[in-house]
Amino acid sequence: MGWLRRGVLFLAAAITAAQVSVSGSIGWVGLVVPHLARTIAGADHRHLMPASFWLGAGFMVLVDDAARTMTSAEIPLGILTALIGAPVFAALLLRSRRFL
Repeated sequence: MGWLRRGVLFLAAAITAAQVSVSGSIGWVGLVVPHLARTIAGADHRHLMPASFWLGAGFMVLVDDAARTMTSAEIPLGILTALIGAPVFAALLLRSRRFL
C-alpha cells in the first residue's frame, strides 16, 4: 500500500478521533451504526438511510433502558455505548481487512 493511502487513512482516523473527543462517545454511535446498517440493508441509499436511522434509534433506546435498569444508580450512556460499540467496530474492522 502506498504512502499516500496510508497517510489519508491516518488523517481520516485522526479527524474521527477529534470528532469523538468533541462530541463524546454517544456521537460515536453515528460512526458505527451506518456500517452495521450497510451489512443488513446493502449499499442502496434508499434502504440504507432508513435502516441507519432505525438501527441507531433502536440501539440508543436499548442502551438507555439498560443504563436505567442495571443498577440503582444510573450508568452514563457513554460508558455503555463505548463498551458495546468498540468491540463491534473492531469486529467490523477485522472483517474488512482490505483497508489495512
